[in-house]
Amino acid sequence: MTRIEYEKMTVEKMIRLYCKLNKHGQPLCKDCQLLLDYALKRLDSCPFGNGKSTCRKCTVHCYKPDLREKMRAVMNRIQAQKIAEEQQNFIEEQK
Repeated sequence: MTRIEYEKMTVEKMIRLYCKLNKHGQPLCKDCQLLLDYALKRLDSCPFGNGKSTCRKCTVHCYKPDLREKMRAVMNRIQAQKIAEEQQNFIEEQK
């Protein structure tokens, strides 16, 4: 699997989970589908190709500002969900 393929898979999983957690719709609401389509297009156009770093570390910000903020919201929500799940697992292990 190439770096770009991995990034596409990761972005799709995050957006799908975000949409599900926020009860936007299944399989994806219109806004989340547009964000996913945009993200995949940006990855296809990445000037660094398979040598790219994560988007957060990238020196070229290829997302439009409003869509960059939407993607940040997705990532923050997913990160918060992951932390909550880890805390719940820890609590369960202590019982």
